[in-house]
Amino acid sequence: MREELKEILIFAGTTEGRRLSECLCAAGISHTICVATGYGEIVLKEHPLAKIHRGRMNREEITEYIHEGDFAAVVDATHPYAEMITENIKAAAGETDIPCYRLKRETADKERTEGTVSYYKSDEECARALVKTEGNILLTTGCKELPVYCSFDEIRSRLYVRVLPGLESIRLCMDQDIKGKQILAMQGPFTEEMNEAMIRQYQIKYLVTKASGRIGGYKEKMEAAENANINVCVIGRHEKEQGYSFDEVCRKLEDICKKSIDQTERMEIVLAGVGMGSKDNLTREVFQKIENADILLGAPRMIEKYHPRIEKKSFYKAEDVIPYLKEIQQKLSPEKIRVVILFSGDSGFYSGCQTLYKALWEETENGNLSASMKLMPGISSVAYLASVLGESYQDAAIYSTHGKELPNLIRRLKRESKIFMLLSGVKDLAMLGEMLVKADMNGCEISVGYQLSYPEQSIRTLTPKECCGIREEGLYVCCIKNPYVEQRKLTHGKADTDFIRDKVPMTKEEIREISICKLKLHKDAVVYDIGSGTGSIAVEIAELSDDIQVFAIERNKEAADLIKKNITKFGTENISVVTAAAPEGFSGLPVPTHAFVGGTGGRWKEILSALYRLNPNMRVVLNAVSMETISAMKEISSLYPVANEEVIQIQVNRTKRAGQHHLMQAENPVWICSFNFSKFGEEIQHEA
Repeated sequence: MREELKEILIFAGTTEGRRLSECLCAAGISHTICVATGYGEIVLKEHPLAKIHRGRMNREEITEYIHEGDFAAVVDATHPYAEMITENIKAAAGETDIPCYRLKRETADKERTEGTVSYYKSDEECARALVKTEGNILLTTGCKELPVYCSFDEIRSRLYVRVLPGLESIRLCMDQDIKGKQILAMQGPFTEEMNEAMIRQYQIKYLVTKASGRIGGYKEKMEAAENANINVCVIGRHEKEQGYSFDEVCRKLEDICKKSIDQTERMEIVLAGVGMGSKDNLTREVFQKIENADILLGAPRMIEKYHPRIEKKSFYKAEDVIPYLKEIQQKLSPEKIRVVILFSGDSGFYSGCQTLYKALWEETENGNLSASMKLMPGISSVAYLASVLGESYQDAAIYSTHGKELPNLIRRLKRESKIFMLLSGVKDLAMLGEMLVKADMNGCEISVGYQLSYPEQSIRTLTPKECCGIREEGLYVCCIKNPYVEQRKLTHGKADTDFIRDKVPMTKEEIREISICKLKLHKDAVVYDIGSGTGSIAVEIAELSDDIQVFAIERNKEAADLIKKNITKFGTENISVVTAAAPEGFSGLPVPTHAFVGGTGGRWKEILSALYRLNPNMRVVLNAVSMETISAMKEISSLYPVANEEVIQIQVNRTKRAGQHHLMQAENPVWICSFNFSKFGEEIQHEA
């Protein structure tokens, strides 16, 4: 071993490598970090003790670099799947007397093994299997193996490639003819929610990943895929990686450098729920954290009665908290700084705490903050009010209008016998009272909690009309007992006579129900009802879930006015009426996931072309009664890439009484065509 030990050489490429560099800087240990790309250099923090070598090196170049330098030890912190570089580092270090330590990545807590996961030995094997599938593919293995997948034309157009936002990565994608809309250039790590959002946004059917470790996001990918019920292709079954843990590497380097390496984070961040606001309602754990806080953040009323060791600030939003903490981080003393951020109520119950927690987590994972984080619950105002009233809330619906609009509120209230509601203030209480009065629900009993836990606390039982007269501004929560509760049907299916119809054409009951079933709707669907007529299809779809958004597109003003009347009658506020012809009426609307085409005015090709451009993976159901439209149905599969195509013909006969007899009366036959647009990026074969 050399007598003068000057530096540690780190081959980085993972979050662990970046973290090791930060620990060495804090310990006063000089080191050089080797990164393969410019982006790898960007995510590393600048420090006088950390030199950066950028560029890929082969075995001979690594050997020469080690010989020319004056290094005490080599640490291989490259990605677990960068097997070639690991072998090169090991071989190069082996030609010297310098110790070489493989820093292994922490593994995922669990591995999903149920039916929709397939394991492959190589990218080539995985790509060949994907050729036989349908649906969009999210490739999360980076761009190095992208040529393997793009060698198959059946795959390339279906790929969404998630890569680092560096020029090299994007250039590699473009070289493989991956279109801009297929490139998801962003820096991880990605939460389970972010992964799931991408899966749903891009209609992903297959997710491709390597069995990387915990920091590599494997667990979050698997859980997101499970939530979305999609298939996962794993390259290489995860095996225990050889090498040393982060702590073990630090201990090895301590022995060599004769310096202590502190792995602890320099900032402890606690996000805590304080209940309604009174000290008496704090949990003991939260109270102790507040008492020991160096810095206290939160809304003014939350922090005014406490005195932290250093300072307190009225910050609780990410755009204020994160810059402040970064500034504090630059001034940190050798001791750990304890930061406590307070939120009203319970941290996991309609709380802004969750948004800030996710933002802080991303900052720590990206290396912008060196901190540990913890969430602590509080007592929610719903739990407090329920205890005062002697009520349970496990059998109640819980809604919030605090800082947001809640669609179909009166319809929600009609379906429940007991409801707890968080309100923004006295205006929400008056709005609630007015809605119940207008709905002839005057017999509802409303227990109103005002300024709970504060000296001015009051709990009153009011009628809906009395709620309209309350004037005191402040914090409100209420419990509503509803004697008018409606038994909700578990299936859709309204009689034709339920709708206000006049002389406007309407899709008949049996056809309506079959067509809606063929749409295969899901939660949060965005549905275009094209040629809506009376709005019967739109109403029945909207009633399936308050989370479905329906756009009733109707060119006839008389019919559009009739749709609005039916919306009012059934309380389906999640329907928006667009008085315009299709496809011009699509302009400015959210991207649809489903479309029901009941009337086309002879423009079915234009309508389908526009839908295809908006979402080339959506579900479409088309009804036809005229011979011209029926004849046109056979052209659809030749003009558009479609899957799951089905055409059925329905003939409904009804009995009609004639004296003592019941005679069968035939309705017009209806053809129902249903399909999915299946491929992204293919050109439409006709002129719109």
